[in-house]
Amino acid sequence: MRQTLAIVAVLAGLASVPAPVMAANASTGQQSAEQRIQSLQLGLQITPAQMPQWNAFTQAMRDNATATDALFRDRAEKAKTMNASENMKSYAAIARAYADNTQKLSDAFDALYTVLSDTQKQTADAMFRQQATQQGKQK
Repeated sequence: MRQTLAIVAVLAGLASVPAPVMAANASTGQQSAEQRIQSLQLGLQITPAQMPQWNAFTQAMRDNATATDALFRDRAEKAKTMNASENMKSYAAIARAYADNTQKLSDAFDALYTVLSDTQKQTADAMFRQQATQQGKQK
C-alpha cells in the first residue's frame, strides 16, 4: 500500500514535468529493465533448471517496460493539447497500468523465488533490500 501511494505521489508530481523530459525518461525504461535483468542474473546465478521461471520473470519485466514506455510516449505527445481533466485521466491510466504490471511482475517473481536455492534467496533478498534502500534515499 505504501508503494502504491508513493507511485501515485510520483505520478501526481509528473504534472510539472515537461513533455520532452517525460519522453526522454520513457525511452530509458527498456534500458533500465535490461540493466536490472543483467544485474539480477549475475547476482542470482540462475541455473539451467531455473530458466523457465527466470524467462517468465524477465519477460514480465520487459513487457512492463514496453507498456510503461508507450504510455509515457503517448502522454508526452498529447501533453500540449490535453485539458486538465484529460491530464488527470492520463495519470490515472499510467498509475493503473503500473499497478497491474507490478502485480504481474510480482507473480512472475514469486514463481522464480520458489525455485531458488536458499543461497539464491538470501542474495535476492539482499539485492532487493539494497534497491529499496537506494530508492528511499533518492526521495
